[in-house]
Amino acid sequence: MTRPLLLAAALTFGGGSIASCQTTPMPMPASSPATSAGVAPKARPSPMAIAATTVNGTYAKVIYSQPFRRDRVIFGGEKPLVPYGEVWRTGANEATEITTTGPLTVAGKSLPAGTYSVFTMPGAAKWTVIFNRGLGEWGAYTYDMAKDALRVEVPVGQTDKPYEAFYMAFDSTGVNSRNLVLRWDRVKVAVPITFPAAGK
Repeated sequence: MTRPLLLAAALTFGGGSIASCQTTPMPMPASSPATSAGVAPKARPSPMAIAATTVNGTYAKVIYSQPFRRDRVIFGGEKPLVPYGEVWRTGANEATEITTTGPLTVAGKSLPAGTYSVFTMPGAAKWTVIFNRGLGEWGAYTYDMAKDALRVEVPVGQTDKPYEAFYMAFDSTGVNSRNLVLRWDRVKVAVPITFPAAGK
């Protein structure tokens, strides 16, 4: 089944070439199969979204699903939706996936070009961000640590406002760098990523 993707892009041009392509994740209608001919697919409660960027010819794309807060305790606290110290799919439905056409440096560590599932282990002060070679995962139920390609730790910050929906975006931090930023409720986590320099 083909799922339509909606992508809002902002292009920054420099020296006659595209220096970066920043996208804002937009909810996309993710559907379940129709039960019979002529029946419209049912939209998911947690719609799919995409965040993408192009830096010096290297393209990185994240596909994830956006759960909503709906007055629930999200991280930590009593009976949280996402407990501290446990592997999380980093969204809803299928595990979040990132694809990069070139090698990246993530929080100072190398990540080869390819497609990876993105799992996280939230904590009160820091998160562990996991890039895993297992693909097509539903949630984190069959997560296999042996397939980890990279693990990094990043500090936890706070947003200036509560976010009802889980939200991911690439924020520009320099000519060759972006932060992959995760926001939900009042929690903000920024994963620093360095892209190959122009001409490399």
